[in-house]
Order: sequence, then structure tokens, then C-alpha cells
Amino acid sequence: MQIGIAGVGRMGEAIALRLIDSGHTLTVWNRSPGKTAALEKAGAKVVGSPAEVAAASETIITILIDAAAIDAVYDGPKGLLSGDIAGKLFIEMSTVLPETEKALAERVRAKGAAIIECPVGGTTGPARQGKLVGVAGGEASDVARAKPILDQMCRRVDHVGPTGTGAAMKLAINLPLMIYWQALGEALALCRDVTLPADKMMELLGDTSGGPNVIRNRGADLAAVLGGAEKRAAAFDIDGGRKDLRTMLAEGKNRGAAMPVTTAALTAFDEAAKNGWGGEDNTFMPAYWINRKS
Repeated sequence: MQIGIAGVGRMGEAIALRLIDSGHTLTVWNRSPGKTAALEKAGAKVVGSPAEVAAASETIITILIDAAAIDAVYDGPKGLLSGDIAGKLFIEMSTVLPETEKALAERVRAKGAAIIECPVGGTTGPARQGKLVGVAGGEASDVARAKPILDQMCRRVDHVGPTGTGAAMKLAINLPLMIYWQALGEALALCRDVTLPADKMMELLGDTSGGPNVIRNRGADLAAVLGGAEKRAAAFDIDGGRKDLRTMLAEGKNRGAAMPVTTAALTAFDEAAKNGWGGEDNTFMPAYWINRKS
């Protein structure tokens, strides 16, 4: 299938490589052209505008940083919606407010195209392996049309409701994870005198009711850093976590929901970023906090 991707940051690149491995022909664009080199080497065609991506593709995927980026990529002078897109399918995978997805869907459908949202749980590793978790919102017929592609990216895809519900579900998935990294940092701060090696401590925490699945998946990386190893390259950095936490709080405000724990987590993430940790993986938030002085 002819698939286009507009926006190939960390996740966009990983998804693109997965789709190339699955046999699709890809056309890609990124605001920073230098970030498309690996995809071009893998066989993707790199073009100069989102409009060219749409023109060359049957299905267009976007995974962008925020609502402003969505507006620029879709509605800019050479944006995805600037040409004839009738009959095409858009799969929008950004982590944004539900209202952002609803407004975009109206604009896309007005041009005669179909669109679903399907933000995903997982980082670049699962994306390369086709093991993401997708939460799709939109018309059932459009989700069914997208499903064969989504199944090549995801180990699980759930149609959670109409447009906007996928965005809400993604925020709900990420919220406990962001809070957990901060909570784990506070827990480890209580254990400065514990003589267990860091890897054994992570193993112990992961074997209790206080250890969610993420400890089993990423505890070894955190333990290595706590033991003095260099931090690995970020798959999802603290700055990205800050953006998601702000989005969660904005949606909570829209719904009249009090979110004191999320507010506190954002304060902690902001502090870490201010002290030079913004580009580090969220997994290492506890490594920042354990050495922080009150």
C-alpha cells in the first residue's frame, strides 16, 4: 500500500521503519529534513511538503507534538488539506486534547476524506516490533478500513468510541505512568540506606503489588543508571512527559475534574527539566529525584 507519514520524530520514524519492513511503500516528510536520512536509506521517498505526502499516498499517518503542529501540517499553505484528498484515509496518532481531534476530523471530512485517531501506548522499541497498543476513535467503518495497517503496528487495537475518545483514552493511559515515575523516585529516596544493589531493588519492587508492569520492562535500565551507568538515549523524554501532563490537566479542567496528584507530578517534572533533565528518558525521573535535596 502507498502510505505517507507527515512528521517523523522518534515515534514517527520507528513506525515508518516498521511499515517499510511490512512491505509498504512510504512517502515521508519532516519539518527538519535531516531527520529523514535513515528512512530514505531504508527505502522511503522523502518529499518537500505535507501536500506531496498526501498526493502520493492512499493512507496518511501523522504523529505530531501538539495542536499547533497539527494545524501547521494539515492547514498550512502546502499542508495535507491543501490539495484534493477525497477518498483518502488519515490516521492521526498524536497525544493531544480530544477537542483537537474533533476539530481536525471536521476539517478532513469536509474535504471528502476519512479520518480516525489512534494514539498509541508504547515507545520506539515496541513501535519497531509492531507491539504498540492502539486506542482508536472515529466511525466504525473508518476504523475497520484502518485496521489492517494498525495491526501491523500494534499488538492490540481497541475501537474505544467516536472521535475524541481515543485522545481521552491515551491521556488516561499515560497519566498513571507519569505519576508512577515520580512516585518511584520518592519511594527510592526513602531507601538511600538500603544496601541491596540497584538491580536487586528493582527486581524486588517489580515482584510486589507496588511494582507495575513498567518496572519489569524498564527497571533494568533505571537500575543501571542508579548504579552509575550512562543514561541510554531517550525514547520518550521528560519534556514530552511535561507536555502530556499539561494536556491531561487541560482536559481535566475541561471536564471539571480535580487532579491534584497530576498537578504535583507536573511540578516535579518541570523542576527536573529546569535542572537539565528535560531531554532524558522519563524512566530516569526517579534517578533525578533520589538525589534531590528537600
